[in-house]
Amino acid sequence: MNGTWLDFEKPIIELERKIEELKSRAGGDERETAEELDRLERKADRLRRDIFSKLTRWQRVKLARHPRRPYTLDYLKILAPQFLELHGDRRFGDDPAIVGGLGMLDDLPVLFLGHQKGRDTKENIHRNFGMANPEGYRKALRLMRMAANFGFPIVTFVDTPGAYPGLGAEERGQSEALARNILEMAHLPVPIVSVVIGEGGSGGALALAVGDVVMMLENSIYSVITPEGCAAILWKDASKAEQAAEALRLTAQDLLELKVVDEVIPEPLGGAHRDPEETARRLKDTVLRHVRALIGLPKQELLDRRLEKYLKMGVYLEETAAAGASPQA
Repeated sequence: MNGTWLDFEKPIIELERKIEELKSRAGGDERETAEELDRLERKADRLRRDIFSKLTRWQRVKLARHPRRPYTLDYLKILAPQFLELHGDRRFGDDPAIVGGLGMLDDLPVLFLGHQKGRDTKENIHRNFGMANPEGYRKALRLMRMAANFGFPIVTFVDTPGAYPGLGAEERGQSEALARNILEMAHLPVPIVSVVIGEGGSGGALALAVGDVVMMLENSIYSVITPEGCAAILWKDASKAEQAAEALRLTAQDLLELKVVDEVIPEPLGGAHRDPEETARRLKDTVLRHVRALIGLPKQELLDRRLEKYLKMGVYLEETAAAGASPQA
């Protein structure tokens, strides 16, 4: 079995292979072959719907990390075929874990930014598995400031396990770079639309996701920490990641219910990797709808709405001391 398919996908893949084999051997009684093909295809469709209607949170984590899942540059080939990538933070260097540049979204000039993972070992080492260093976030901020100067809307694609926690990254100010992006994105006077397309991990995700509209693809995840990291902290056992995933409530459906994200973009049955072109079409239509709705807003109204969006998140309680009582430390 091909290692790029997940365990719960295997029954579907086996059935699809039988269908392909039957098609390749087509001959003899064409009517009988057509009936058998129809029966198998209906069975495969029922199996897909049954499996993907009952996914656990841990299974969605696996889908978000699927090795065949489209990445930022895969989507940009379809959304903005003439995308022009820009490089460097003008301080330290260029970070291939974050890609950014200019492109046309239909008739609109847009700044695109996104995390970028690799397809094989060599590319993953080059892209650092989508975990950016400070220079990646500073490159992103440089480009966002440029977009603001020209009045271009910003579209970001989030797909990272988290910002890189290495010694060099910490020496170069990783936490400051993340905090600076979050702060400045809150004040950029242009529309910002963010989409979690795979993994949305911790501050490394948030530093590209302070938007007027934040969306998630159906099988993406968004969380303060990976399930493995959470399990290692809570239970000193990373193998309890499945249990942690349930507790974290990190799926698109969870985050929509919690009002952390504004919309969930449906994926083709079986996940984005089953039909990247259709996923890109849905992504483009949804992003374009929100960008067009935002570009007509006055700058101050845009900023006020963005501030209000984040002030409304979370739940807190206020407790006042009884008259004459001393406040408790």
